[in-house]
Amino acid sequence: MDIKIFIAAHKPCLLPEQDCYVPIHVGAKGKDSISYKECGIDREGNLVRDDEGINISEKNPYYCELTATYYIWKNIKADVVGLCHYRRYFSSKKNIGDDNQPFKNILSAEEISDLMKDNDIVVPKTNKYFIETLYSHYSHTLDGSHLDITREVMAKLYPQDLKYLDTIYSKTNGSMYNMCIMKKDMFDAYCEWLFNLLAGVEERIDVSNLSAFQARLFGRVSEILMNVWILKAADEGHGVVEVSASYTEKINWVKKGVWFLQAKFFGKKYTKSA
Repeated sequence: MDIKIFIAAHKPCLLPEQDCYVPIHVGAKGKDSISYKECGIDREGNLVRDDEGINISEKNPYYCELTATYYIWKNIKADVVGLCHYRRYFSSKKNIGDDNQPFKNILSAEEISDLMKDNDIVVPKTNKYFIETLYSHYSHTLDGSHLDITREVMAKLYPQDLKYLDTIYSKTNGSMYNMCIMKKDMFDAYCEWLFNLLAGVEERIDVSNLSAFQARLFGRVSEILMNVWILKAADEGHGVVEVSASYTEKINWVKKGVWFLQAKFFGKKYTKSA
């Protein structure tokens, strides 16, 4: 089974060397290349760039890691493809590794192959918000009009999927980060659906007066849309399995919790990432 899991990275950083993982430099347009050696990989040459082939690299400030998703869709042939991040990976255990072997628990090609025998899609285990729905959490922390506009676009392009969208908007948990592993034909269908929707949203939202943080809205909306696609795929009989998404960097959960509660109860919007 030919498996290619891309790792989105925007700067030199330590990356795994397993053959099934393909580091990709996102937002690469107009920037110097990143070498494998800068990322601790004993290999000549540079990382794949998201401005190669058919691409939307220039949209990285708005679409985030989706410029890698688009690159995979348009340029890669494989049985199974996927996307993770330079500091967040699918893992067979809660902790991805240790100081001596930082990537020892990252999903191997063999583990991915086993998962795909009975499933079409692998996604991260859901984040649970408990006192917030996905819609209300987005509205309290960012701008709920983005999701309202997304619903308007879906009503025009894919009205049959509104029932899935409304269900996801009302859920208090979801798979985030735009991370996934899919059989390539499923991935292609997902991307066509997703980027059609985002193009419609982009036509309706003026980003010219937004801050750099706020302008990344298309990458954030897509996190919720991926859950819509997952629900739709499962309803159509496709196998979906959840796997832990593990961090390589420490997360300040106290800070994230405080920001979450401030947004929920005091209307304080997010202005940066924790």
